[in-house]
Order: sequence, then C-alpha cells, then structure tokens
Amino acid sequence: MNIFNLLRIAYRALLRNKLRAFLTMLGIIIGVASVIAMVAIGQGSKQSIHDQLSNMGTNMITVQAASNLAGGVRIAGSSFQTLTIKDIIALKAKAKNISEISPAVTSRGQAINGALNWPTSMSGVSPEYLDIRKLTLKDGIPFTQEDVLTSAKVCLIGQTVIDNLFPNGDNPVGRVIRFGHIPFKIIGVLNPKGFNAFGQDQDDILIAPYTTVQKRILATIYYSNIYASAASEAVTDPAVTEITQILRDSHRLRTSEDNDFQVRTQQELIATLSSTSGLLTVLLTVVAGISLVIGGIGIMNIMYVSVTERTKEIGLRMSIGARGRDILMQFLMEAILISITGGVIGVMLGFLSTRIVTLTLGWPTIISQSSVMLSFVVCAVTGIFFGYYPAQKASRLDPIEALRYE
Repeated sequence: MNIFNLLRIAYRALLRNKLRAFLTMLGIIIGVASVIAMVAIGQGSKQSIHDQLSNMGTNMITVQAASNLAGGVRIAGSSFQTLTIKDIIALKAKAKNISEISPAVTSRGQAINGALNWPTSMSGVSPEYLDIRKLTLKDGIPFTQEDVLTSAKVCLIGQTVIDNLFPNGDNPVGRVIRFGHIPFKIIGVLNPKGFNAFGQDQDDILIAPYTTVQKRILATIYYSNIYASAASEAVTDPAVTEITQILRDSHRLRTSEDNDFQVRTQQELIATLSSTSGLLTVLLTVVAGISLVIGGIGIMNIMYVSVTERTKEIGLRMSIGARGRDILMQFLMEAILISITGGVIGVMLGFLSTRIVTLTLGWPTIISQSSVMLSFVVCAVTGIFFGYYPAQKASRLDPIEALRYE
C-alpha cells in the first residue's frame, strides 16, 4: 500500500470522529505552542540583556575595590578604599591596550530645585566617562578637563531627575540646582537610556567632575571605581591582564597576596546573565515539553480505543488480502497524522501567543527556526512512538476472531 493511500485512509478515519481527533490533538497543540513561546521569550530576554550591556560599551572594563580580610572579618569591597590618583597615573602611563580611562566616585543625596526635590545619586567622573559608557547629550555641552582641574560646580542631568525637578517642561540647561547644600549649574542634558538589565534606572543620575564630588561632597581622596575602555573588543582580555598587573605593582602586592581590587568586563556580565536566562528557558521548555508527553499518551489511548472499535474492519481488510504490515502502517499513519496536524496548529498558536506577549506585556521575543523544526521532529517522533503499540496490536489480530468480534 503506497503512502498516498495510507494518508487518504487515515484522513477519512479521522473525519469520522472530528471532535475526538481534535481533543486528542489538544495536548500536542498546547505542548508545541508552549515550547515555541517559552523559547521565544528566553531568546528575547537573552538578546535584550546583550543589547543593554552592549549599549554600555562592550569593551568597557570596570575596576573596583575588592572585599578583604581585616582582623579575621570580611570587609565589603564598597567599604575598602584602595583606588587613588596614583593608580590612574600608572594606568595612563603603562597600559597599552586601553584607549580611555576615568576615575569615579558616587554620592547619594537630595537634588533640589526650589520647592521640588528628588533623591538621586551624583557620579563624579572625568570627561572620558561619557565615551566609555556610550552616553550622549540631548542638549547643552559636556564638562571639560578644565572643569576637573578647577573642581567646577557644574553637572549633567538625567531625564528622570529632570522629570521630577522640572515637571513643567522647562529647559534645565543653565539653571542652578542644589545637591545637598552645594549649588550646581546644569550645563547639559543626557539622552535617555531607560532601565538596564539589573532593573536600575540609568536616567536617575547627575554627573559632575570627579574632583568636585571628592572635595566638595565626600571629602575623600579615594575612588569607588575606575572605568576604562579597551582599545578594541578583541584586546579586552589582554587589557584586563595588563590592568591587573599594573594595579598590583601600584599597590605593592606580594606574589602571595590576593588582589585588593576586582577587574570586570561586559563580556563576563553578558555571559553570566545569558547563562542564567538560558537555564530558566531550558527549565520552562522542559515543563512545557511535559504536555507533549501527555499529548502522546492521549494519542496512544485513543488509538487503542480506535483499534477496539474497528476490530471487525481490521478483520475484513485482512480477509481480503491486507497484510499485518499494511494494518500496522494504516494505524501508525493515523497517529502520525494526528500528531503532525496538532504540531502545525501548535506552531501557529505559538506564533500568535508570542506576538500577544510582545504587544501586551512589552517583553522582547525571538522565535528561533530551530525551535519550530524541533517541535515538528518531536511531533513526528511522538506520533510514531505512541502510535506504534496500538498499531502493532491491530496488525496482530486474528482475522477470524476479528470478524467474530461484537
């Protein structure tokens, strides 16, 4: 019996019980749709994380003080002060794989404009920081090296701070606000960047010369971070090695001593967050895939029922010359047809549900071709695996006993 005859017979058999066939497909439909949607959401979140971190500069390198032991007590890195101007000078003089570098200090406080105030943070940096972090200005001008040398009371302002201090839509450039008790003249407005991969608002910030924040607000000579930009993404790893060695020499650390600083790159963050997102995607996909197994069990169950109902039909076919292999292929084709049809409907439902998630929740989604192909393969395997045993039972029936079956 050729494949076309088998398909025609299987199709007619399913049409005789449309509702039962559809209910049998339902487990496959839900399973395939769930797998496609889960993989699409997972891939979209990974790409979103990668894009957000790339917007911060894929070749950005961050140096911060590391946690250390003091009297047997572990001190947090944020409380351990090791980074100074001496480190900046050493890095600028010796580092060959770094194109730009900026010290950074941060202070939290109230930004005040008349009767309005907003709790925010002020980052003290050098002019190179804007290039390192890929920050651009929507209006105004950046501060200069001259402002750093004179500890000028000027700042750049983020959109979230503008919305809360200038709710009437006034242009903040040229206006004077206070951070704590210190007046700052706004000379530029940063382009909005939204929330980052950690859920932090990147627009809730003021940026000023680092010397101004050090001297006028924090009264410290230490830096909380050092930001650097590798000459290219390809030399990021050599740059990290170079920075590590230069800072160890600058801090006079012996070979046996651990680093009192940490050097991190964007690639590390991308890899860490992507692996976490990927693990969650696999977990959700496995959970969704369970419904495919349940759907397969439903196919097996309904095929057993079908074999029992059509025992006389099987006996009649065998009595006029049908072989056991033909009967097996007939019922196996019905199971595969149920599974594949359910898979096609499931793929369409998966595309639709993914689109709905994107439109209603705003989550980024990416439908991968591999997930669609995998769903079809799983559907075919499910149909063959769960349909084989009922089909084999039908093929082994005795024709005489089958014709006598009531």
